[in-house]
Amino acid sequence: MSAPSFIVQGSGLPERVVALPVRTPLIRNGDDLAAFTARCVAGIAGPQDVICISETAVAIAQGRSIAAEAIRPSALARFLAEHAGPYSTVSQAESMQLVMENAGALRVLTAAAANVAGRLVGRRGDFYRLLGPAVAEIDGYTGTLPPYERHIVFGPLDAPAVAASIALACAAHAAVVDANDLKKAQVLGASEGVDEAAVRAGLLHNPHGNADEQTPLVVLKYRPRRGSPAHSPLLKAC
Repeated sequence: MSAPSFIVQGSGLPERVVALPVRTPLIRNGDDLAAFTARCVAGIAGPQDVICISETAVAIAQGRSIAAEAIRPSALARFLAEHAGPYSTVSQAESMQLVMENAGALRVLTAAAANVAGRLVGRRGDFYRLLGPAVAEIDGYTGTLPPYERHIVFGPLDAPAVAASIALACAAHAAVVDANDLKKAQVLGASEGVDEAAVRAGLLHNPHGNADEQTPLVVLKYRPRRGSPAHSPLLKAC
């Protein structure tokens, strides 16, 4: 059965931008993502399209994931995780432990204290702002597709180079992206000519899905009506 498609409607985007989720085989450590993607989007993606691949898929292919059972959270990690927000990537003790090992326990404690103080004056997000990449590059395991549902996934390496290699293999454009069901989307790296702001807008409704859809690839297409601009809004103007 073919994957569903979505008409993307968002601020900054014209009508007729279509998102096509592509169901793929399971991505595994060591997979050649450029060749893998080319096989999966053959007959789907064209030269003016943007192929979006999830950061989690890229990280798994790069071997940047670890089973939660291999992590031994400290008492401090468990305490901090219990007091994190339910949608936080560090609400699992194993994720918090990795952040502490990456950033240092004292720095994490300082960020946690600053976060509590910020909430008292109505400000949120200080924990993430202070720790930056140390926490942003680590994803919790809830909702990840089996057999990775109990894996902690790190951020991908060299996302722009990954996107460039996929674009070359597919004779299209490409982007490594991070999107979720909270209407947040980021472009971590894109091939030449991609309008990253337009791609972010096209992914705000997360056509990748956030459960077991097994659609780590989404092809964004522009299908203009007669009289509409011919140039795709997903690409930078020449």
